[in-house]
Amino acid sequence: MAALQVRDVSFSYDNVTPILEHIDLTLNDGELVCLLGVSGGGKTTLFNIMAGLLHPLQGQVLLNGEDVTGKTGKISYMLQKDMLLPYRTVVDNVALPLIIKGMKKKEARKKAGAYFEQFGIEGTQKNYPMELSGGMRQRAALLRTYLFSADVALLDEPFSALDAFTKAEMHRWYLDVMSRIKLSTIFITHDIDEAILLSDRIYLLCGKPATLSDEIIIREPKPRAEDFHLSEPFMQYKREIIRKLKHMT
Repeated sequence: MAALQVRDVSFSYDNVTPILEHIDLTLNDGELVCLLGVSGGGKTTLFNIMAGLLHPLQGQVLLNGEDVTGKTGKISYMLQKDMLLPYRTVVDNVALPLIIKGMKKKEARKKAGAYFEQFGIEGTQKNYPMELSGGMRQRAALLRTYLFSADVALLDEPFSALDAFTKAEMHRWYLDVMSRIKLSTIFITHDIDEAILLSDRIYLLCGKPATLSDEIIIREPKPRAEDFHLSEPFMQYKREIIRKLKHMT
């Protein structure tokens, strides 16, 4: 069974101008699938539908076979900014989803703290977000996202604000963590290189209204070589994506 399915979803903000049309998408267990397309192309709207923040005009969102269309609190969703609360310690920021679900603060801190080493932020529990580097803040935010819902994560350009070296480190780290905790991820990016480096499959979201116009399978095994981005197979994928995006615009 797929971890997440989007079936024939269409959406319009005013019931007149369509934004998304007949979207079908599947995320299998343990996969990282990327949504790639131009800015303003409907990717974040689709994420809001998957997260239950918007209700589609038609279609369904299924999580492990359960219809979760229009239901919030079922699927984790991380925005571009880490959204850590500056007046809370790191452990209290991370534990927030557990507290919201009704867990006592002491128990929530203990459960959240058990993941700090695995997520590479051990020792930061009593720090405040302003004391952390950008990469460490993103790790904390990703742990908070994971604790919200441990099956599927929706990530909306979470590494876009990082410098190139930190971003490359975070890519390797996130793929390793995904593998160890068996997390399935859908990822929004405008960065073609990032999509190729991280993804098992890439959906191209194009047009007005937006449709999923193509699917590209990245067959390079994981973990990928550090110099994969310099290889001819990488360049072939990149040329294919650029050609298809140009054809669709």
